[in-house]
Amino acid sequence: MSGQGHPEPRVDGAARPGADREAHAARPGRPERLRRARHLSIRARLTLTYAGMVTAAGVVLIALVYFYTRYVTLSIQIGDPVGETAAVPVSQVGEAAKVDTNLFDLLSSIMRSAVGALALLVVLSGTVGWILAGRMLQPLSSMNAAAKRAASGDLSQRLDLSGPRDEIHDLADTFDNMLASLERSFSVHRRFAANASHELRTPLATTQTMIDVALSDPQASAEDLRTVLTRVLETNRANRETIDALLDLADAQSGKLAREDVDMEATVRDALGVIAPEVAERDLRVSTHLRAIQVQGDTVLLRQSVSNLLRNAARYNVDGGRITVGMARLDDGVRLTIRNDGPVVPEDKVDSLREPFVRGEGRGRTRGSGHGLGLAIVTAVATAHGGRLGLSANPSGGLTAVLELPGDEGEPASHL
Repeated sequence: MSGQGHPEPRVDGAARPGADREAHAARPGRPERLRRARHLSIRARLTLTYAGMVTAAGVVLIALVYFYTRYVTLSIQIGDPVGETAAVPVSQVGEAAKVDTNLFDLLSSIMRSAVGALALLVVLSGTVGWILAGRMLQPLSSMNAAAKRAASGDLSQRLDLSGPRDEIHDLADTFDNMLASLERSFSVHRRFAANASHELRTPLATTQTMIDVALSDPQASAEDLRTVLTRVLETNRANRETIDALLDLADAQSGKLAREDVDMEATVRDALGVIAPEVAERDLRVSTHLRAIQVQGDTVLLRQSVSNLLRNAARYNVDGGRITVGMARLDDGVRLTIRNDGPVVPEDKVDSLREPFVRGEGRGRTRGSGHGLGLAIVTAVATAHGGRLGLSANPSGGLTAVLELPGDEGEPASHL
């Protein structure tokens, strides 16, 4: 058969391209290392640019001097206008030749001196350019060193660049502000982690102690065990509230919101109904000035925020005190103001109340004292909605909280 007896020739080169690629891949990084080795630094490039510009300017200047001396001066000396052709008498030919020879010698001497001066100028310009580039880039080197230290965890150093205000000075100031912001943020997170660990560990240790005491008493009655179980139940409920608050805080800080129309008047009235038993128990007086206003936002988180503000206003109040709730429409949203009576809050302590696990003045971790996450959650929810929470201490005692939120885009704005 014609198809037999002629095996296909083995082409070694068919597999060689793949082998070549594998052999090339076996030496990774070599061309990149060579390119990096040939890559000049910014300082060197600035120096070469400066020296190159000076050299180019010198070459152009020498060429202009040569052209002017060689042609213009010669034409003037033999009495002809520049660029015109005229008949030269025979008596002037020898004189012109002599002038041309002397001028050529002079030009040769000038050119040799100019080339030497140009070479000296190139060296001098390169040296000056290198020094100036180093001084200009010194803040960037300091910034690079500070960034490396920040990457290793040290956020305390600042550049504090002095000198005239320029782009590098502005960049250094921005870098310092970034480091300060990161240091504050990491400090808050470290305190949050430590406080969260303490707040969650304490109820567990308390529960363990109560159970161990109950089990170690062989004479414990059913009533004693029921009392212990009741206290364990209360401790677990408080722990569950803390965990729920931590989850609410995480949801608010994630920025993932369910946008829908929220009736702020109904939200406030629902929250007032929730705290009604505590209001009645402490004989608190509540006055409201509400309006029918809608905002775009997450219903659950906004309800939680309003509840936290009103609960704090009732909890950190004096018996027989007053709670004032006001609502106003803004050009771009709504303002909810809640004011209460209570102990005097120092001005320097007001901002710290926004931090997690910080409680009001004179409040420890007792029953009904809360978990210290209320205002932290409200701050995070307001920020996630593009709003803000303002806190101010009342001169006579208590606190005024102002929650501002963007309004419904489809709702016309007006003023009270």
